Amino acid sequence: MIEREDGELPLRVQAELLGMSRSSLYYRPVGASPDEVATKRRIDEIYTKYPFYGSRRITVTLRLEGMEINRKRVQRYMLDMGIEAIYPGPNLSKRNLESKIYPYLLRNLVIERVNQVWGIDITYIRLDGGWMYLVAVIDWFSRYVIRWELDQSLEMPFVVKAVEEALCIAEPEIFNSDQGSHFTSEQYTDLLVKRDIKISMDGKKRALDNIFTERLWRSVKYEEVYLHNYRSPREARMGISRYMEFYNNERPHQSLGYQTPAQVWRGNG
Repeated sequence: MIEREDGELPLRVQAELLGMSRSSLYYRPVGASPDEVATKRRIDEIYTKYPFYGSRRITVTLRLEGMEINRKRVQRYMLDMGIEAIYPGPNLSKRNLESKIYPYLLRNLVIERVNQVWGIDITYIRLDGGWMYLVAVIDWFSRYVIRWELDQSLEMPFVVKAVEEALCIAEPEIFNSDQGSHFTSEQYTDLLVKRDIKISMDGKKRALDNIFTERLWRSVKYEEVYLHNYRSPREARMGISRYMEFYNNERPHQSLGYQTPAQVWRGNG
């Protein structure tokens, strides 16, 4: 998405062609103080390095670094960021008690082909003065990112859009997520049930059950996000788009015999 210059399409037309809301192209700063933004940045760094850390350990780490902060504020910030404990969204750990929880199907499963298992997760993307949220669908065998979406809120539509668009490309045998409210909602589960896709959910408090998506987040953040200060959602979208293209098509993985995810995905699809 580019700002209009002579001879170029207006932003309204570009947004329509891309299926995006025009308002999403303009940065509306989150009402947060510089101290809050800085603290959340550091929490994100700690959590990305140690995804098994909860609010207690993160609070201790921040205090050891000289920050005056209590656990209650850390918990509140983590909820805002979508990383309370291991869950991907504010209050997502407080799922609707009527929501159905599916068993974890991947323990001891040998993953040996493309589209056998897909994973989905949400992570926090920091901006200069605010933040956004990134959802991605990844094929576990090839590590290929099938679809991703970036949004300024954690409302359900951006998750549904990512899943629907991924399912237009292919369909997995098993779709794995955590137990957060996005993934226990009927909007999400119905998309899979009606296609006879098996639903798998991480065990509670087991962040590493979704290990390949956790590794993706580490790569995205250390190799892209932490190297840039995105000034707007538009800059973040451009940076993430550039990185995902690199990750899928140019970045060799040792675990794939130094092939790229795209090579494995297309060679085994």
